[in-house]
Amino acid sequence: MEKNQEKQLDEQLSLKLFVVLSRALESVKKQVIKDIKSYNVNLTEFAVLEFLYNKGEQPIQVIGKKVLLASSSITYVVDKLEEKGFLERIACPKDRRVIHGRLTEKGTSFMDEIFPQHEKAMAEIFADLSKEEKEQSIELLRRIGLYADSM
Repeated sequence: MEKNQEKQLDEQLSLKLFVVLSRALESVKKQVIKDIKSYNVNLTEFAVLEFLYNKGEQPIQVIGKKVLLASSSITYVVDKLEEKGFLERIACPKDRRVIHGRLTEKGTSFMDEIFPQHEKAMAEIFADLSKEEKEQSIELLRRIGLYADSM
């Protein structure tokens, strides 16, 4: 096969990979959203709760970056979670300009109750893959993301 044909085949494969990856992501997201809505929170609220549940108290700005929210959006989400009694704002003792978010007792109890169910739901979504296939997928998707970020 000549180089031009190889390059064209590679480009077509890359396009097909993008389409398959996008469709798979949409299907997975649909199931994840269905699971999360069953706990009476939305996707962004759950992302913030999950981050704080797993990482502990964090600056609000860091939470926003980690869950991919704009600073204006993170304020809104934190307000909503605070209204529900799941989260509290804490002034940073070292820098008064920095505000931390922390799960309340109610927020921790809520996550203690729902997180195991959420883990089971995620396991069900990926149940068709073996442990090795999951590890391989994680590595390949990480490489794709890192390479795309470096462009």
